[in-house]
Amino acid sequence: MAAFPGGGGGSSGVSWPRSPPGSALASALGWEALPGLQIRSRSVEQTLVPLVAQITTLINHKDKPKRSDKTLKSIQQVGQAVNLAVGRFVMVGEAIASENQELKEEMNVACIEAKQAGETIAQLTDVATFDHPESDGQITIFTDKTGVVKAARLLLSSVTKVLVLADRIVIKQIITSRNKVLVTMEQLEKVSSFQEFVQIFSQFGNEMVEFAHLTGDRQNDLKDEKKKAKMAAARAVLEKCTMMLLTASKTCLRHPDCESARINKGAVFHRMRVSLGQVIEIVTDSRPSGENEPGPVSIYAGIKEFKNKVEGLRENLYLLSKENLRAMLRVVLEHTEDFTDSAYTSHENRERILELSKQAKMELEQLVSAWMYAQSQKKKDITEDLEIAILKMSQCINELQRELHSAATSVAAELIKYHSDHLVLKALKICGAEGNIEAVAEHSCKLSEQKEQLIELCHLLRHVSGTEPLEITCLHAENTFYVTGPQIISAAETLTLHPSSKIAKENLDVFCEAWESQLSDMSLLLREISDVFEGRRGEKRAYLSLPRPGKHNANLKALKPVRLDSEEQAKLGKLGLELHKLTSRVDSEMEKWDDPEHEIVRHGQGLSSMAYSMYLFTRGEGLLKTTQDLFQQAEAFAAEGLKFTSALLTFSNQLEDDDKPLLLQEIDKMVPAYQQLQVTAKTLVQGKTATFTKVDTCIHKAKCILDIVAHVLPLSCKLLRKHKAGTSYLRAHRPWRENGLHVKEGSGLVGRTDPFGIKSLEQHVANLTFLENKPF
Repeated sequence: MAAFPGGGGGSSGVSWPRSPPGSALASALGWEALPGLQIRSRSVEQTLVPLVAQITTLINHKDKPKRSDKTLKSIQQVGQAVNLAVGRFVMVGEAIASENQELKEEMNVACIEAKQAGETIAQLTDVATFDHPESDGQITIFTDKTGVVKAARLLLSSVTKVLVLADRIVIKQIITSRNKVLVTMEQLEKVSSFQEFVQIFSQFGNEMVEFAHLTGDRQNDLKDEKKKAKMAAARAVLEKCTMMLLTASKTCLRHPDCESARINKGAVFHRMRVSLGQVIEIVTDSRPSGENEPGPVSIYAGIKEFKNKVEGLRENLYLLSKENLRAMLRVVLEHTEDFTDSAYTSHENRERILELSKQAKMELEQLVSAWMYAQSQKKKDITEDLEIAILKMSQCINELQRELHSAATSVAAELIKYHSDHLVLKALKICGAEGNIEAVAEHSCKLSEQKEQLIELCHLLRHVSGTEPLEITCLHAENTFYVTGPQIISAAETLTLHPSSKIAKENLDVFCEAWESQLSDMSLLLREISDVFEGRRGEKRAYLSLPRPGKHNANLKALKPVRLDSEEQAKLGKLGLELHKLTSRVDSEMEKWDDPEHEIVRHGQGLSSMAYSMYLFTRGEGLLKTTQDLFQQAEAFAAEGLKFTSALLTFSNQLEDDDKPLLLQEIDKMVPAYQQLQVTAKTLVQGKTATFTKVDTCIHKAKCILDIVAHVLPLSCKLLRKHKAGTSYLRAHRPWRENGLHVKEGSGLVGRTDPFGIKSLEQHVANLTFLENKPF
């Protein structure tokens, strides 16, 4: 059975903001008129964002009634392009509706509304509908601006309905797939012959492949990183348990009277059902009644909240009470007892943690004293004494956090290294094959001790994980050791009772491999936690999972994810290092920008982060585990690059004509490079050599693109700074009329000078019909 694709943390159920991108659009269109929208996935949100941008540009202009003839024609092209894009979108919606009868009526109504709204916008921006009484070449536009706003609101509403309905179809597909798996699992549990088992397991395997694809797409598409991590954990369990179910069931069939074999098999089925239920809870954003309690609190979360409250006193002296602040610190310090009470914490770490805990209490009392004095003086602004107290409190709590991180990671590194030889597992296999009951019992006790050590390790790492997704990963690892330990012991007992049984030996091997795999994952988890603590964060990839016309699993077995071997990693070493140097260079250039939230910088950061993950892949590290992960990342890299290019185009349209070529020349290089990378990433290949060549090509193209980005960033920054210094490099913000559209006659709005991104909207909508399946 091949591996589940994807991995990494998130969540559905995040509401689309009441103010979508562009506050002007929110007020102009009355976004509040579209209540109750739940945008749970990135694919829905990212398909809406370009449309929101186009409509914003179309209606967000100064109410100056005069427009030049050239500008008017450009406006007409905008309206027509929006209408064409909506037309393509409606075709996709109608195709989806034809394949989903239960939502066909709702989908068709929404499609009709979207089509009508698009046509209305095209009509209201049509040059032929305007009179031309003026003799100076100036004519009136938007005489019925209310109608344009109304049509735009209807368009956004109907398009959103189509997308949300499509999202519901995805969820229904996952639920239906899960139900099929459950039915087949029940049949598997009851089989009594090998022939029947083989037949049903074959069906079960196909159903699990389909479920893996659907949930893999959904996991990567979720907006909330916490629920994405939960989905990854549940799917990881299903991946490993699928093979466990096979060998445990075969062992039980071969030895039907063996109690340990029945226990082993029952535990696998139970764990799979629990994980299947967790997946459904995530995709439907629901939990069974009585399970609404918050999960265990980690120290990193407690410290983060405490620091935010302390630093918030600078803005509001009456933010909270001193009792609340004391209670928050008390909770944090109570959690530090998990470290000071641990047998694995060094004496030095323990003493330092106790010392810092005591100091934190003292600093808090100093803070409270200065805080209460400021309140007694009816101060509205922070006093100097209070500022000093806040700084000292923050410094102390930071040192405590650093000490806890050091204690947890040092313990983790030592335990992982100590257990990496897997001597206990090897001994269990040997003793089981010899039928040595006493030796198996002895080594089972040792494995139980090792299990408890690793569970405590996961518990300490969870406290210092630094992000909610990593915290969930720690909880998953903890649960895996807790469950897999007893499963290995029962499998070893079965082999001891039947030492000549090949299937019993194979069954023990499978469970031991799951343990070894989880211990190996702990090394990666430890590095990721350290990266977060040191300020190095992995990328957050964006994928699409909306349904497309055609059978969803038509090409499930076309691709197989594989890992690079050491020889292939060595070949990519130099290219990976070059990519790493470029990411450092790009990061350095972005640090020079005065506005870190500038759109160009944000997309540049996305490109740098994704490129860094590709570099880690060449070393066998990071979040990208398989070649298919890399190819998906390459697609996401190209998509982010197109957004970067769009931001540059918008920027260039504010420049004087003499300055534009400086940027447009670089943009001309970037667009085809992104398109080539997309084509390469989507091209299907077979065989090890072809796959490696594709990996090498994707990384090489990403390196070339990043090299261009490294040239563009300082140029853009220079132009922006000269504007702020009072030069004429960048025009001040002007009304829409004066900005102009800079579209050549007859060129339409699909060229490089398109400031509205209509092409990107059409491309994004068209992509809904070309979503690739992820490999199992």
